[in-house]
Amino acid sequence: MADFLTLQIIDEVTASLRAKLSVAPKIGLILGSGLGGLAESVSNAVVLPYEQIPHWPVSTVLGHSGRLVAGELAGQAVVVMQGRAHYYEGYEMSQIGLPIRVMRRLGVETLVVTNAAGGINREYEPGDLMLISDHLNLIGMAGANPLRGPNLDEFGPRFPDMSQVYDRQYRQIARQTARELGLTLHEGVYFCLSGPTFETPADLRFLQMIGADAVGMSTVPEVIVARHSGMRVLGVSAISNKASLDGEATTTHEEVFEAGKVLAPRLEGLVRGFLERL
Repeated sequence: MADFLTLQIIDEVTASLRAKLSVAPKIGLILGSGLGGLAESVSNAVVLPYEQIPHWPVSTVLGHSGRLVAGELAGQAVVVMQGRAHYYEGYEMSQIGLPIRVMRRLGVETLVVTNAAGGINREYEPGDLMLISDHLNLIGMAGANPLRGPNLDEFGPRFPDMSQVYDRQYRQIARQTARELGLTLHEGVYFCLSGPTFETPADLRFLQMIGADAVGMSTVPEVIVARHSGMRVLGVSAISNKASLDGEATTTHEEVFEAGKVLAPRLEGLVRGFLERL
């Protein structure tokens, strides 16, 4: 694939999927590490392994099933990514944005994006959920922005506004849902690093100093593409581990994956409740 997406490639993938899907989805969901169980609840589902979708980036990471699931969830027509591709796997940023472009061409208007993240905020504990109120995009600031290259005018403007990335009304619905379910729901700033290395204690102290509450290796490129396309976004981080600012504890992906088993039911309840209230 070329470094930059073309409308021809996007429409080729869209046509391939439209011929197979049983619904016209209005809501897209992206499920992060260890959080893919929600896709199992989709009814009347059409399930497509990523390998069977032309040009689609295939996830190679533990905890990412690598399947596209379309059907109905909580009364809504949805298309669900059960796992995602990451920049650190060797994909171009434009490839990471391809699924979002295709969702938009399929008619998706709302994106619900989830991830497993390390908790930098000292009040956060493993097992908590964090509503993303904003993000810090150090990768993009350094040049790896998914909108780099020729602008696709069919989706949005050359210089899209990012002042309200995470929809305020959606965040209010999520807060209300969490209260009714008795869930702890923090609200904070998500920081995206490229990975695949976890952060050093100095990295983490720096991130804490500049205002990050949680850190991960995904989400932000997808959200930027979604907002460029005019989609409304809800973002939720599942806090899988407490960041070690003093270097006394180590972090492993297996730990993150295991935490997902505890977090998945909580996240599922929040997302289901959100969808029911839309």
